[in-house]
Amino acid sequence: MSDQASFTLRRRNPDVLTCIANLSNDEVFTPPEFANRMLDTLAEAWASNYGNANLWADPTVTFLDPCTKSGVFLREITRRLTDGLAKKIPDLTQRVNHILTKQVFGIGITQITSLLARRSVYCSRDAKGKHSIAKTFNSDIGNIWFKRLEHTWDGDRCTFCGAGKSVFFDRAVGLETHAYAFIHTDNIKARLADLFGKNMQFDVIIGNPPYQLASDGGTRDIPIYNKFVEQAKHLQPRYLSMIIPSRWMASGLGLSDFRKAMLEDRRIRKLMDYERMDLVFPGVDFEGGICYFLWDRDNAGTCEVTAVTGEETIGPMARDLNEYDILVRDSRGLNILKQVRAAGEPSIIEILSADKEFGWTSNFDGFRPNKKQDDVALYYGRSGKRLVGGIARDCITKSPHLIDTWKVMTSAAYGERGARPAMVLGSSFIAESPSVCTQTYLFFHVASQQQAESLQSYLNTRFFRFLVSLRKITQHATRATYTWVPQQTWDRIWTDDELYKKYALSKDDIAHIEVSIRPRVSNDE
Repeated sequence: MSDQASFTLRRRNPDVLTCIANLSNDEVFTPPEFANRMLDTLAEAWASNYGNANLWADPTVTFLDPCTKSGVFLREITRRLTDGLAKKIPDLTQRVNHILTKQVFGIGITQITSLLARRSVYCSRDAKGKHSIAKTFNSDIGNIWFKRLEHTWDGDRCTFCGAGKSVFFDRAVGLETHAYAFIHTDNIKARLADLFGKNMQFDVIIGNPPYQLASDGGTRDIPIYNKFVEQAKHLQPRYLSMIIPSRWMASGLGLSDFRKAMLEDRRIRKLMDYERMDLVFPGVDFEGGICYFLWDRDNAGTCEVTAVTGEETIGPMARDLNEYDILVRDSRGLNILKQVRAAGEPSIIEILSADKEFGWTSNFDGFRPNKKQDDVALYYGRSGKRLVGGIARDCITKSPHLIDTWKVMTSAAYGERGARPAMVLGSSFIAESPSVCTQTYLFFHVASQQQAESLQSYLNTRFFRFLVSLRKITQHATRATYTWVPQQTWDRIWTDDELYKKYALSKDDIAHIEVSIRPRVSNDE
């Protein structure tokens, strides 16, 4: 037995991979404990589908991490295979060499992470170095590949990932291009054959892909994790498991087609959803939470959904992900939603403004800070404060028919980072007629002050904010977020008790709303 292999592969404490700081909020290292949780889920599915077989005792199964950073998935797979194959390949050195050269493969996302991954898996940054536990590689990269690639530009965007040319074009040699090899190709099978020297059919693809890239001079980020998922599916592995932001379930720039495909894909058999990202990645601040899924190529069916909200774990619950146009994360809220929708009332979005209803972004400054007598009041935000200026009526060219309405305005963005119970929305305020606003606010419009006061009382209820919460997954509340909120008659001050009674909610339903949503004490900002 090789003393070197025995030493490097045995359990040690502390684990250096638990001590590495993340590179950024969108390229985070996976904690070893969480990687092993995903591998346990994979092993359970394998045993269930293959007559209780032990995945880690099969010397023919191949694994790919197409976006390796620390190398934690490949290292933990290697550790499990080393134990599981002990009877079939008794010699430890021979066993480890077989695993590393025949079963475990990775693609680094940057030069530094590829070196880190090789150090984690081979115990050497060079796969054929003297300290490497793999003994038959012909190159230093082994089976963990990385090479700097360039984006393919089509106008201002990369054809493959949508990265902005203004951000990533003509980068200096010392700077990463973030043109990830796994998704920057039209033929992924040919790309993998080129990378690893032969045609590859992987049984398992697993990883934690980069989440987003700057696309517009650094002012706007676009999702990129979806492209890794789609590319992995093209390879048709037996199993696919990835960690991705949960925001795909209800929102995300350009994710409509991806969301639809995911919700309709009955091969997604397990979904673990964490409302707060710091439950998985301590110290990482990322609105909307995180999830991982298990995709099973040969066994379609309902999905076991488990939600982790703070200290509480809900599920697993067998669900059809394609119930609605989004995935409702709150499984226990589905009964409430169905009961409210059964009333068949029109949606409140019929009296809700669109994004940039009057055509002005949040940084619009073409108005007077001090309103003149004949000006229309213009509401805007700066540094988290609500301010009001003035603008001449003839300068308002978009949606002029809404100028002379009474409005209940609410901020388009309000973040809580998965807090429970939640407020869901920022405070609202009544804007009298005539009035307009920038993109900072959405507004509901009615004909009179009395109706506006009734409407605002409705916004303040837990009932209203609970229905919003079923579609709100990040800090941004778009118009679509309010789709499931029904309109009421604007002739009274609405209370939760009245609404609970109107929709015949059970004690359990009411209790769920009130444990989920904080009461609104006042509208003061």
